[in-house]
Amino acid sequence: MKPLIRILALSVLLLPLPAPAYAAKAGNLDSAGTNVFDRASLQRGASLYVQYCMGCHSMQFQRFQRLVDDLDLSEELVQEFLIPGDLEITDYMMSSMPYEESVEWFGKAPPDLSLKSRSRGPDWIYTFLRGYYLTEDGWNNIVLENPAMPHVLWDLQGIQRAVTETVTDSDGNETTRVVGLQLERPGRLSPTEFDRVVRDITAFMQYVGEPAKLKRQRVGVWVLLFLSLFTFLAFLLYREYWKDVKK
Repeated sequence: MKPLIRILALSVLLLPLPAPAYAAKAGNLDSAGTNVFDRASLQRGASLYVQYCMGCHSMQFQRFQRLVDDLDLSEELVQEFLIPGDLEITDYMMSSMPYEESVEWFGKAPPDLSLKSRSRGPDWIYTFLRGYYLTEDGWNNIVLENPAMPHVLWDLQGIQRAVTETVTDSDGNETTRVVGLQLERPGRLSPTEFDRVVRDITAFMQYVGEPAKLKRQRVGVWVLLFLSLFTFLAFLLYREYWKDVKK
């Protein structure tokens, strides 16, 4: 029995770490503070995603119908405000951007974002969307240097500039690095309001990465109640079977 327990314990230790643990090693990321069980946040995030992201990025594993089932939205509301063009509520959330032209415009086709939150983690997405700054050569980002994606939320956030410092290594070589960002021109939203916008988009992307999580928690409560009841009944049965043996 003990060797079996050791094998099971070792197998648990060797399981791969979740994506956010790997993402955190890439640098100092801001905490997204998302809550995928906040329906209002997910509803706002869905609307913002369709408005600012879906023009380029598809979600090939997410149907519009799922928004009705999971986010407490009516079919009429989804059809009127969240479904662009001639798409139907049973269709997947696919961008209308043509593939060949997108490669020409951006250097590569915009990636599908269905599983981005699982591969990068919500903190990475949150920091990335807030981390754009303007240079003489165009937009750059503190998380992903020289991104092909422009700052689509700049009118909401405003224009940030990088705060840099020059570091000299032991060989006398000087390098300049970004140590912070400073808001040069305010956008249509205050920094607090913009942070909420980014958090809502991040929460929606986190939900799309694992939609079953919403239902799994509700089912999990009943499973725990069943296991508790079963454990209690098993204990009573154990006492009944062994009361005469122990004597």
